[in-house]
Amino acid sequence: MEQQLVIFSLAGEYYGVDIAVVEGIIKLQVITAVPRAPAFVEGVTNLRGSVLPVMDLRTRFGLGKQVATKDTRIVVVEMGGGKVGMVVDAVSEVLRVGDENIEAASPMITTADSAFIKGIAKMDGRLMILVDLARALTVGEQAELRQLDQAA
Repeated sequence: MEQQLVIFSLAGEYYGVDIAVVEGIIKLQVITAVPRAPAFVEGVTNLRGSVLPVMDLRTRFGLGKQVATKDTRIVVVEMGGGKVGMVVDAVSEVLRVGDENIEAASPMITTADSAFIKGIAKMDGRLMILVDLARALTVGEQAELRQLDQAA
């Protein structure tokens, strides 16, 4: 069996998410800051007439901020019953990865703060961290994002 993944980069490393949760990929656009939002939330943006909460994955994963470039993208995903935009450094490709090229995440690297790592894919001499978006945010954080969407 194989998985189809959207591959993106953060801080020079490759990450992959299941294509089934990705609704679209858009260029970085104006993001309106929302007061008292969680630290990893950049704010909200207008996506085809709907308000979309936008989070910075670099901040969420503890990788530090970076100035946006021409390659910076917002990956629109389904998370916790709603749509969320994730700011990433770049989206490189959509890739099919066979299960034989995926290893489960070692207990050494999956702590409570990194439970979102579901495995490591090895392809073409590179490693890609596979992300389970359902675990990238706590239930409480997902609720905060939904409230942010409703408040806007």
